[in-house]
Order: sequence, then structure tokens, then C-alpha cells
Amino acid sequence: MQIPYQQLQQFTEDVFLKMGCSPQDAAQAADVLLAADLRGIDSHGVARLIGYVRLWEKKRINTKPNIRIVHESPSTAVVDADEALGLVAAPRAMEIAIQKAASAGTGWVAVRNSNHFGIAGYHAMLALPHDMIGQAMTNASPLVAPTFSAERLLGTNALALAIPAGSEPPFVADFATTTVANGKLEILQRKKETAPTGWIQDQYGQPTQDPTALSQGGALLPLGSERERGSHKGYSLGAWVDIFSGVLSGANYGPWVPPFVSFLAPLDDLPGQGIGHFVGAMRIDAFRPANEFKQHMDQWITRFRTSKTVDGQEKVLIPGDPEREMEATRKETGIPLLEPVVEDLQSLAERFSLSFLG
Repeated sequence: MQIPYQQLQQFTEDVFLKMGCSPQDAAQAADVLLAADLRGIDSHGVARLIGYVRLWEKKRINTKPNIRIVHESPSTAVVDADEALGLVAAPRAMEIAIQKAASAGTGWVAVRNSNHFGIAGYHAMLALPHDMIGQAMTNASPLVAPTFSAERLLGTNALALAIPAGSEPPFVADFATTTVANGKLEILQRKKETAPTGWIQDQYGQPTQDPTALSQGGALLPLGSERERGSHKGYSLGAWVDIFSGVLSGANYGPWVPPFVSFLAPLDDLPGQGIGHFVGAMRIDAFRPANEFKQHMDQWITRFRTSKTVDGQEKVLIPGDPEREMEATRKETGIPLLEPVVEDLQSLAERFSLSFLG
């Protein structure tokens, strides 16, 4: 089913309003979710909306938060999100990072006491209009087994980098530090399909293609999938994100990160507060003139685009190309939704006395 994105965005905003969000926060949260759907990252779009409602019903999300700076220096800050939607807290933190970068050259903000923040790329790209390089990362539900482990100790722990260019579109890298994000498994479950080998392991640490393995004690695998294919590098990336997002901010980390998924319950005796994020902005002209830098970024991008390709391949892509092209298409044709997602959204419409399909 194809739904016009404006209609889907308005419905999503209405749900957040019904949860008690302010009009500004509801619009912000809906914008982050719909950005994922527009960019083709369906695992982090409106398919997740029912999950936020579930956490709110369990009183794990505060829709009237007092998001505040609790510690800062001229170029850094720690923000307490007061259990806000990460969809709201992370853009607020990026605003602070951008303001600090404007005066200090760079700005770095660690966030604690937050919740799931959607796609990392959205927050990193907020720096682009300011001729700044943006970065964003977050820890997440403990669903990932480190290399050689049978225990789930890390999250998918996404990170993103957004770099402006001149006449060329920006370079935007946005990825999980696992072979695949959990949302992709949820999509496979809805489609009743199996997972490729190398995505997950079962509760005993053995490879499996069962997309429901996580709910049975299995685990996602770090980027690389196996030691021989470099999983130790994916493990290191995930650990880096966890330490910057959780340990540095005062949020929870490792197996103590409060889960977004319904089949896990939060642990007791938590070492920190909520989920953590880490965002940053760097002013380009703190290093070299911005126009000069962007001219060279154009040259970098053009050279990679025009490189000789492997037989059968059309062109070399620049990070951000597929998402940008998908966004242009979906703004015209609408956003495709799987039937189980439609059913979830219809249940929310009934729950909040809203109209979903008109």
C-alpha cells in the first residue's frame, strides 16, 4: 500500500500529540520518523511508531520533558533529556552543538536519559546548512553479541557522518555497526522470509537464518559477521559508539541499555540514566575556507563517481546517493507500507480516535 508522505506525516504527528507532546515536539518527532521512510530506511520509520507508543504506555517516555544542559565547556556539553523521545532530544542536542561550533569551531554534546532517536543521519545532516560537518551516534537495545560471545552485550549502535559539498550533493554515511539493523529482521518477519547467513546467531552462538531468533535468546552479529570476515572491527565500532554515547554521557551502556524491543525488559540496578547519544558539529572554516573545501569535495565526489566499474555495475555510489534518490521518488509516489505495518497504524488510529486512511 502506497501512502502519500504528507498524510503519513500528519497522522504520525497526531499520534504524538495524543501522547501529550507539544505541537513543536510532535512535529519534530514525526519529521524524524518520516525522514527515515522517505530515505528508504523503512526499519526506522513509521513501522516504529507503535513501539514509541508502547514505551509511553509503560511510562518510559516523558512527553513533557525538561531537556537541559547539566554540564558544559565552551565547546562541549552534557544534556539530560529527562526521558524525552530521542526523536526530540537529539535534534535539540545538535542545535547546541551547532551553536558551540559557531563560536568555538567545534561543538560536541553527549546526551543521557533519552530514548530511541530514529536514524542517525537525520541529526548529522542538521549541520549541513551551516557549512559544518555533522556527526551523530547512539547506543541501543542490547541485541548484539561481541566477537566470540554468546551473550548480547551491545546494541546496533548506529553512527552517521554528514559532509557538505558545493554543486554535488552532500556525503552522508549512516549505518549500524552490525551486519544488519534489528528493524530489517522485523521486516523479514512481516514478510515471512528467512534471514541471510551472517546476520544472526542462535542462543548457542550458532549461525541461523531464523529472523525470530532474537526473541529466543539469539543475537545480532557485529559488522563483518564472523572473525574471519572482520567482525572484531564491527565489534570495536559498536563499543566505540557505546562508550561515547553511554559511558561519557552518564547514560546506560552495554547490557544495561533500556530496550526498545518488546521481548526484553529493562534490567535492575542500572549504572546510568536512559539511552545515550553523542552528536557533534565542526565548522569547516575552522580548518580551511568553506568554499575551497566544498570545491575539493566536489572534485572528490566526481572522481569517485567516474571511476571504472566492475562489469555489470552501472556506477560507483557516494554514501547518501541511494537515500537521496529514494527520497525524491517517494515524495512523488508515496511511501510503501507492508500490511502488518498498516494494521499497526490502524490499531493506533483506533486507540487514539484518529483517522488513518481517511
